[in-house]
Amino acid sequence: MSVVTCKVMGEPEPAACEGENVTATTSAPAALRPHAEDAFAEELKALEAVDDRPRPERWRLSPWAVATYLLGGTLPDGTVVSPKYVGPRRIVEVAVTTLATDRALLLLGVPGTAKTWVSEHLAAAVSGDSTLLVQGTAGTAEEAVRYGWNYAQLLAKGPSREALVPSPVMRAMADGMIARVEELTRIPADVQDTLITILSEKTLPIPELGEEVQAVRGFNLIATANDRDKGVNELSSALRRRFNTVVLPLPETPEAEVDIVARRVEQIGRSLDLPAVPDGIDEIRRVVTVFRELRDGVTTDGRTKLKSPSGTLSTAEAISVVTGGLALAAHFGDGVLRASDVAAGILGAVVRDPAADRVIWQEYLEAVVREREGWKDFYRACREVSA
Repeated sequence: MSVVTCKVMGEPEPAACEGENVTATTSAPAALRPHAEDAFAEELKALEAVDDRPRPERWRLSPWAVATYLLGGTLPDGTVVSPKYVGPRRIVEVAVTTLATDRALLLLGVPGTAKTWVSEHLAAAVSGDSTLLVQGTAGTAEEAVRYGWNYAQLLAKGPSREALVPSPVMRAMADGMIARVEELTRIPADVQDTLITILSEKTLPIPELGEEVQAVRGFNLIATANDRDKGVNELSSALRRRFNTVVLPLPETPEAEVDIVARRVEQIGRSLDLPAVPDGIDEIRRVVTVFRELRDGVTTDGRTKLKSPSGTLSTAEAISVVTGGLALAAHFGDGVLRASDVAAGILGAVVRDPAADRVIWQEYLEAVVREREGWKDFYRACREVSA
């Protein structure tokens, strides 16, 4: 009789299959959003193969290769590395250089300027692991930054290494890797300041055990923050001094922003089996134009001043609007992105304050969109959802 092999979730289960000459394999379900080191594993592997430049200790790639991974380019063997960040090269070079020193990196900018995206890809390229993450919220406790306890072990054996639960920061210190702290200014000030000793002394004391964890070479920390959202907790001057701050700007030109939105929507859409971006590039350009004009308070030609709504109308929000529109076109339309597919998303992004923002939006529609050549379909679609 032939051997029968059945694998479920990667584990052999001979008893689950019956019959002869049968091999059944059930793979793990695909991740909705793979980590950067998984999604771009081939690019990282190709860079690692051709990278012959000096690498800081425990870095997967050299600083030059990390910058190439983020900014994109063509390698000597012909491999094309896709750009992860579209912006000034010097910003990326300063960020990478900071991580190669003993200074932590603070990525600062208004919401939607790709701070989280850049920090994830930096960690993936430097350490090969972007998952050592502390997500900052108003409820983030000190244990999330330092360490916690397994209370069953604590009650059974008292304070011990076995009972200690290391935070992502502690693990990064011990293994010489990059830790990430997202939305640092959302974290309460007293919890923020637990980072001061870590960043200045490169140690994390454990008073309960009379021990400390010393950071090994390769350790560093990337934090992201913005000062536009409500509920922001200002960084103390003592903590801010421990960081090199790199400000990520909004895209300088409409063309650059359209390119960013198109690239990200294509990546997201591919994972969701949505239509290709080129089918809707005209609508992407219109969404970006609307967002930029309302954000800047003036039309593209500079002739008409506008009131700006309360929202940030960032590039990230434009990506969300277009992705939602593509989903509408795919599931309830003919697969082609049209004005009617993005109108509701734009309204939701612009009108955050139902009273003041709605007036601003109506004025923009009547004074600008209605009179703009080639935008009649867009005007009708926006009027329909705004009524």
